Amino acid sequence: MILLLQTPVEISYLDLLMKGGWLMVPLFLLSFISVFIFFDRYIYIKRQKSVEPAFFEKIKELIKSGKIDIALALCASTNSSESRILAKGIQNLGKPLRDIREEMESEGKLEVYKYEGNMYFLGVIAGVAPMMGFIGTISGVIKIFYNISLADNISISLISGGLYEKLITSGVGLSIGIIAYVSYHFLNHKVNKLVQKWEYQCVRFIDLINNTTR
Repeated sequence: MILLLQTPVEISYLDLLMKGGWLMVPLFLLSFISVFIFFDRYIYIKRQKSVEPAFFEKIKELIKSGKIDIALALCASTNSSESRILAKGIQNLGKPLRDIREEMESEGKLEVYKYEGNMYFLGVIAGVAPMMGFIGTISGVIKIFYNISLADNISISLISGGLYEKLITSGVGLSIGIIAYVSYHFLNHKVNKLVQKWEYQCVRFIDLINNTTR
């Protein structure tokens, strides 16, 4: 007696993904949005100017010599986040140090908003995508057991065939969620490093004003 072994049918990754059902459409949309937001924010951050180390020393000399207008013009020509924050402090010279610090912090928050942009949605996608994947799997499993209840006999192909297709949505949802999660924290880390740099410059500026007014 000769046993004929059935060779497995090869299937492309695209065809395999399409077996996940209609939920694959919103999942693909979420993946596209995640990639777009990541590269949009990453390119924006990379394109921002960074002031030279000698910039603060020039500002320091101009303030000490009373050339406030020239210091403001230098900040405007530099056109960077740090220069705009320092310009806000220079514009409020003569006020109490607490008020100057608060004005600079408010300007710093505005700069952070510019950098973050739509980063918030990456965090949302990181949580929503896996849940959408699980919904697809759960609905698929419910359908499988419903078909079993209608069938006269239970076969492995009836269970495994539909189950592996529905698990695709979970795998895709988790993958998108992980990518969005990592992207969000990567960009957030870059923004935090910039904020630390701005805070350092603010402290130096306040110390400069404090020493100059003594």
